[in-house]
Amino acid sequence: MHKLSPNELKYHCRIKQPQFTTTEEVPPLEGLLGQERAVRAMEFGLRVKRPGYNIFMTGLTGTGKTSYARSMVQKIAVEEPTPDDWCYVYNFKNPEQPIALNLPAGQGAVFCREMEELVEDLKVVIPKAFDSEDYERQKGTYMKQYQESRSVLLDELNRAAQGQGFTLRRTSSGFATIPLVGGEPVSEEEYAKLSPDEKEGLERKSADLQIKAMEIMRRIQKAEKEIKEQLKQLDQRVGLMAIGYLFNDLSDKYDRFDKVRNYLKAVQEDVLANLGDFRLDEDEQSTPLAWAWLKRPGREQAALRYRVNLVVDHRDTKGAPLVYEANPSYYNLLGRVEYENRLGMVITDFSMIKAGAFHRANGGYLILQARDLLSNLQAWEVLKRSLKANQVCIENMGEHVGLIAMSSLKPAPIPLNLRVILIGNPYLYHLLYQYDEDFQKLFKIKADFEIEMDRTSDNLAKLAGFISSCCRREGLKHFDRSAFCRVVEYSCRLAEHQQKLSTRFNEIVELLYEADTWSGIEGSPVVREEHIRRALQEKVFRSNKIEQKIKEAIKTGQILLEVEGEKTGQINGMSLIDLGDYQFGRPSRITATAYPGKKGIINIERESQLSGRIHDKGVLILSGYLGKRYGRQEPVNLSASLCFEQSYSGVEGDSASAAELLALLSGIGGVPLKQGLAVTGSVNQTGEIQPVGGINPKIEGFYAACKISGLTGEQGVVIPSRNCQNLMLAGEVIQAVSQKEFHIFAIDHIEQGLELLTGMPAGEMDAKGAFPPGSVNYRVVEQLQQFNRQLARQARESKPDLELNS
Repeated sequence: MHKLSPNELKYHCRIKQPQFTTTEEVPPLEGLLGQERAVRAMEFGLRVKRPGYNIFMTGLTGTGKTSYARSMVQKIAVEEPTPDDWCYVYNFKNPEQPIALNLPAGQGAVFCREMEELVEDLKVVIPKAFDSEDYERQKGTYMKQYQESRSVLLDELNRAAQGQGFTLRRTSSGFATIPLVGGEPVSEEEYAKLSPDEKEGLERKSADLQIKAMEIMRRIQKAEKEIKEQLKQLDQRVGLMAIGYLFNDLSDKYDRFDKVRNYLKAVQEDVLANLGDFRLDEDEQSTPLAWAWLKRPGREQAALRYRVNLVVDHRDTKGAPLVYEANPSYYNLLGRVEYENRLGMVITDFSMIKAGAFHRANGGYLILQARDLLSNLQAWEVLKRSLKANQVCIENMGEHVGLIAMSSLKPAPIPLNLRVILIGNPYLYHLLYQYDEDFQKLFKIKADFEIEMDRTSDNLAKLAGFISSCCRREGLKHFDRSAFCRVVEYSCRLAEHQQKLSTRFNEIVELLYEADTWSGIEGSPVVREEHIRRALQEKVFRSNKIEQKIKEAIKTGQILLEVEGEKTGQINGMSLIDLGDYQFGRPSRITATAYPGKKGIINIERESQLSGRIHDKGVLILSGYLGKRYGRQEPVNLSASLCFEQSYSGVEGDSASAAELLALLSGIGGVPLKQGLAVTGSVNQTGEIQPVGGINPKIEGFYAACKISGLTGEQGVVIPSRNCQNLMLAGEVIQAVSQKEFHIFAIDHIEQGLELLTGMPAGEMDAKGAFPPGSVNYRVVEQLQQFNRQLARQARESKPDLELNS
């Protein structure tokens, strides 16, 4: 045990290196500070070009993972080749399965524009070709031949009819034969007057004539079919003559790309098969072409299928793409097929295919937040599925979650060559590694970020460079030497270690912002140490409302707390309250009672379900200590209870186990404890005091309580010796220690605490297993023996009653 001096309560920054007046003289930091392990992992992971070597960056929030990932990846990505553009085009054989085309970076936009220009050219050249005199002359020749052939056949039929004494009338079903008498058609009355033989003769002739008519009609239909085929071939020749050079020029330009050439060939064939979509009707001949197309929206829609949907455009990308997807939902990653409402009908086509983050980052790097990814339905599954298949296949989510899938397009998959960088905390990493067998196959690189670094001269110089770069990048005033020293001390406080600096740079940057603001309010050209202090004070003031309420409750006696005198079975512990953005210490009264029995130690917090598992473990360790220390000669038979008084929100952790043990020993032995000393620390079964967290706010919290009641010069705290290196106390506490108004003691064993709080020797066990009279341990053993005697007497007194009842 030893009493700490003021110099041991904090690291006082009085650095000599680096030499500077303000951080403006310090070169800006390049790279990441204090993360050698993570940097080496990232550099290696980004250089390995093999499947499965994706990266998971793990570490606590605020260590600079995201900003470093972006800067690091950008440096590597800019040296790599730019991947292809990707387009979706109409599939003329299967319209529900659009075709994916890839072209060199920047060529996708060119091809898209060229196809639009091609469509516009088709609207001009095709109508012109079919409005030419040459086309009309050839068409007229074919039509004249057909008309002449048709006239010859009809004349032949009419002559045959007249030769049989009939005339022909055209009907919807063919020809009707009407007999002639005297060169005039026979009326129904005249026909009725004919004899049966005459009627039979006419009917026989009519039947023969109908056979002749059917033969003539077949020959006419054949002639019509031939003329249609001739006209179609004529249209094909004229159309090909009109558009051939357009497609030939494009095909020659994209001769190296087989898919593009095949697509252009399919477009040409479709245009020739649908020339009517481009030809103008007779009433449109005198209308300007642009206005004619505006009057024909149906045909305009038909021409849209020749356009190109450019989903990935890398014309402005330098090197490999780097994509940070802030909202990694299923569709934001995979892409989607959108829909449009037309006249109450939901429709879609290949032009409504939208790219996702996989498409944009293909051939490069994709950065995702693991928490956001896992929070989105099916997003994690689609990431794994795409990485394992090495392709991006746009699908409706309903097909994977058991919903009724809407009929939609099935775009052709795109090959995927992607490096994914996930950013998350250690809990998510270990959760995925343990429960998802695909995770360890797909994310083989772990970049683990530290939350602290050694306080070396080199790291201090780099911290100065970090502040310098922040000032230059964010337009902040530069920091003088005194302000830099206060930032260093704040970093040590964040790290909870005098020899460490925190790597939670987001909190350091927040301090830089706020100190810069206060220096601006005061009109200072640079940030000085008073601005750092003001920023820290105001930061606390914005968050310490609950702490102030607790202090008020202590002052008014609503929270019972004694910081003077002595009490048996009562001690002041120090608990830590964490509000997320603010931590503070709160003194807690711990009481213990002991009496004869065999129930052992009753943890009232546990019985009332206000205790966590770690706290329960700490209480159980106390039983082990009692048995080891006092149960070698006689069994330890007692019933005891421990309680955190006025604690209603739950207790977790074992940092109060030393205080609980001291209170318990006091309650057993009837030895009073000094109430002016608060205790924190964990204890093991041998009585060794173990370090705890949150040591600084705990000490400051008890100091504030003593200050409220009035400092007597006898008050202080007892902490584990192994926590001395973690002390970065507030200046007010250090000043109180300097003036001997407050004291801080460090102990290694529980019996040192016993002697300090009781003012009595703990007592060493002799060879016979006895403790010296007048020691705390002697009082404890004596009382335990008394408990055993009382229990034995009670057992003897109850035995006759049992025999009588039997």
